[in-house]
Amino acid sequence: MQPIRRALLSVYDKTGLLPFARVLVGAGVELLSTGGTARALREAGLPVSELGEFTGFPEMLDGRVKTLHPKVHGGLLYLRGHPEHEATADRHGIRPIDLVAVNLYPFEETVVRPGVTRADVVENIDIGGPAMLRSAAKNHEHVTAIVDPADYEEVAAQVQARGGTTLELRRRLAVKVYARTAAYDGAIAAHLPHWFGAGGGTDLAAVGRLGGSAPPDRLIVDAPRVQALRYGENPHQPAALYGRFADHFRQIHGKELSYNNILDLTSAATLISEFRGDAPTLAILKHTNPCGVGRGASLCEAWEKALATDRQAPFGGIIAVNQPMDGPCATAIAEIFSEVVVAPSFTPEAVAVLQQKRNLRLIEVSMDSHATAGGEIRGVGFESFLWQQPDRATVRARDQVKVVTKRAPSEDEYQALLFGWRVVKHVKSNAIVYAAADRTLGIGAGQMSRVDASRIAVWKAGEAGLSLRGSVVCSDAFFPFPDGLVAAAEAGATAAIQPGGSKRDAEVIAAADARGVAMVFTGIRHFRH
Repeated sequence: MQPIRRALLSVYDKTGLLPFARVLVGAGVELLSTGGTARALREAGLPVSELGEFTGFPEMLDGRVKTLHPKVHGGLLYLRGHPEHEATADRHGIRPIDLVAVNLYPFEETVVRPGVTRADVVENIDIGGPAMLRSAAKNHEHVTAIVDPADYEEVAAQVQARGGTTLELRRRLAVKVYARTAAYDGAIAAHLPHWFGAGGGTDLAAVGRLGGSAPPDRLIVDAPRVQALRYGENPHQPAALYGRFADHFRQIHGKELSYNNILDLTSAATLISEFRGDAPTLAILKHTNPCGVGRGASLCEAWEKALATDRQAPFGGIIAVNQPMDGPCATAIAEIFSEVVVAPSFTPEAVAVLQQKRNLRLIEVSMDSHATAGGEIRGVGFESFLWQQPDRATVRARDQVKVVTKRAPSEDEYQALLFGWRVVKHVKSNAIVYAAADRTLGIGAGQMSRVDASRIAVWKAGEAGLSLRGSVVCSDAFFPFPDGLVAAAEAGATAAIQPGGSKRDAEVIAAADARGVAMVFTGIRHFRH
């Protein structure tokens, strides 16, 4: 137990400050403070000494220097009971500071504020606060360091009961300090290149939000834990959710999301965002792959088209729509078991229908989330990570593709190609999608060979009773050999869309011309592993 006789309170966020300070004063603790914190304590009738009186040195340079003083850091860092340290402290008039409560200038909030200037950003880089916290946390054997107002209550309880804090508590608080200062410095290091125009930066608009177009020289990510999960992909794997998930998704009904639910619904939200602003569109996903996507005059019509692609796989899947979920569509989808429904919003009628299914999760998603999301980070084991800019490339118009065959696609074929291309982007590679202008007809995902993916897509269409005559075929990467294109033509496809770029492009084009298939190249590959 380390007694607390003198405490330094200097906080930007004054949540819980006064009740905590009252407990300290009631326990006979001397209070030191600075600026606005000292003023708040005095106005509450609490005895407090200005830090300048304690150090004998005034605050200066518009407040940039006020706590950077040997009497502050000496009082925090010297080892109590150490003969040499005690003698040095006595010789220089350094008195112990046993507790520090500091929270930092709001750098992360400042940088995302509309109209913020570079001067605002720089002035909100806290120097003294992190320095005091680090000093106090280093000397946690003797000093209590508080960076989070949520910890006031536990500290106050120990001070009230025992006059000091336990080593176990001080250790926990020290770890919390270093986690916070690391995240704070990380946010600064990652964001400043955006303002300075420096190469290799990462434009971190807020803590935990990584962006920018160039891979950073050092990957700096801080993400608070949002919630513990029951388990990961399998019951023997502990798991938790971190980051800014709640900024993009809001659960309005159903039991807690699982690890796999989160993987699926984020994939669903990313896919359906391709169709924002379109006519009513609905996608059904399973294990992050689309089972079917449909577009119609209503969500109900879109549902029927999406479901028709595959009537077996959607059981226990994820449903995503590009406009408010309405009552008629909710009634239709309620006929099968689904894990999650994702929509920009839900009408009261839809909620009334769907909340009758207790375990069904209803999730509202911002349709603009994909446009503001930052870089993608994936763990690859061996204490290593991959970073990439998200795949935001898309093709929505015929002037964005190149006709490479003798015959150009018809208008109907163009519409089908553009629809299917937006879907195949979200299918695991190797990926093949057969499509019409308003629906998918057959999907082949995640195969080791592109021909196998095509065969599976054809087989799935057959199982669903759908004809591929007059359909188009979409491939996420180039056809390495003519056999994939030939198989698609034999299945009934009359047009194809692919990136191009194979050594055998000429052979594939010749095979298409020989069969009257119109083909366009996008110049964009959409591998998805």
